[in-house]
Amino acid sequence: MTERTVAIASAQGLHARPASLFAQAAGAAGIPVTIAKTGGSPVNAASMLMVMTLSAAHGEEVVLTADGPQADDVLDSLVGLLATDLDAEV
Repeated sequence: MTERTVAIASAQGLHARPASLFAQAAGAAGIPVTIAKTGGSPVNAASMLMVMTLSAAHGEEVVLTADGPQADDVLDSLVGLLATDLDAEV
């Protein structure tokens, strides 16, 4: 199991637009990916609704995990996405 920790860069946290972009990328990864607040229960990263239930705010850390081929590359890509202010790219 591969794991990465990243702080949410989006100014408004993981609300609808950033959660949707992140979930789409996680779903396209081709391997199961989970996301959790540090110390919290993991949820399916490919589900926008589950990602939104985390209520992850700007600056909060989340933990991403994946298992499978290219897990390192997948998580690196998803970390890059969450480390970007997705609200600024409108």
